[in-house]
Amino acid sequence: MTVLVTGASGFVGGAIVRGLARRGVPVRAMVRDAASAPEGVEVAVADLGDTTALARAVTGVRAVVHAAALLGEFGRPAEFFAVNVAGTDRLAQEAAAAGVARFVFIGSPSALMAPDGGDQLGIDETVPYPSRFLNSYCETKAVAEQLVLAADAPGFTTCSLRPRAVWGPGDRRGPIVQILAKLRAGRLPELSGGREVLASLCYIDHLVDAVALALVAENIGGRAYFVADAEPVSVWPTLDAVARRFGLAGPGVTVPAPVLGAGLSVIETLWRIPAVAQRWTPPLSRYAVALVTRSATYDLSRAERELGYRPTVGFADGLDEFHRWVDEVGGLDRLLEDA
Repeated sequence: MTVLVTGASGFVGGAIVRGLARRGVPVRAMVRDAASAPEGVEVAVADLGDTTALARAVTGVRAVVHAAALLGEFGRPAEFFAVNVAGTDRLAQEAAAAGVARFVFIGSPSALMAPDGGDQLGIDETVPYPSRFLNSYCETKAVAEQLVLAADAPGFTTCSLRPRAVWGPGDRRGPIVQILAKLRAGRLPELSGGREVLASLCYIDHLVDAVALALVAENIGGRAYFVADAEPVSVWPTLDAVARRFGLAGPGVTVPAPVLGAGLSVIETLWRIPAVAQRWTPPLSRYAVALVTRSATYDLSRAERELGYRPTVGFADGLDEFHRWVDEVGGLDRLLEDA
């Protein structure tokens, strides 16, 4: 069964390609630039906006793992909809027309994040989508997921995996790396407000395992699954521990909520100016702040029951592996040059 993996030049897509290949699964890696393709597998060069190229990419495959997406805390809504919604819909339609039997969408719990949302502790997949979304990324991941799940039909099984804050060896631009960059620059204030914030993370090996399981599990059509590490972490002590591990100072000065809110409003106003948005990365966003100030943990029962999902790597062991990999690529400074 050949599997097409989109977004294969990225951290998540590339790890899925390598993980499936190690399991003996024939893989076709879809990339926009052949030079960025993983080695040792078949390559398809295609863009989500090119129907003809997508039709070629899905020809002869039995399953699609759709990991490609436009990420970002800021950006034009039209661009997010063009890639994350229209691109996903186009790919799913071409896959179904080509006789692909299974479509696994890499979704995100961000699809459940509202502007005024609070903690989400131990939630399961019955939690509905909000009526308003925190940003365009959140909204388009929700809309795309709904399109994918609604496309489920006899002979075309669709499902969505929802990992949060995927991290581990190979991660060059993900949440952990972005936090390390902010810590090194002294740009991460202490935002907990004195309360504990819990978060479910997803080690990359766990996501790869979930994808492999979703490609063969039965009776999963039209369903979403939270995918995460076995135990949530306490965000702010964990950030301190990660900082120490890499020889950095922990989060800096405490920022009161009213000051933070006012600062975010100014940032959002400035970054609506195209000349600003094109030249600089914003220091903070409401989305980034929400990730470290709102508790978000997930009930994994459905994935365990229906996929056979069993996360096995603890945070400490995963951090050891990540630190070892960072040393292998030249250390933190080298890693953060591209972050």
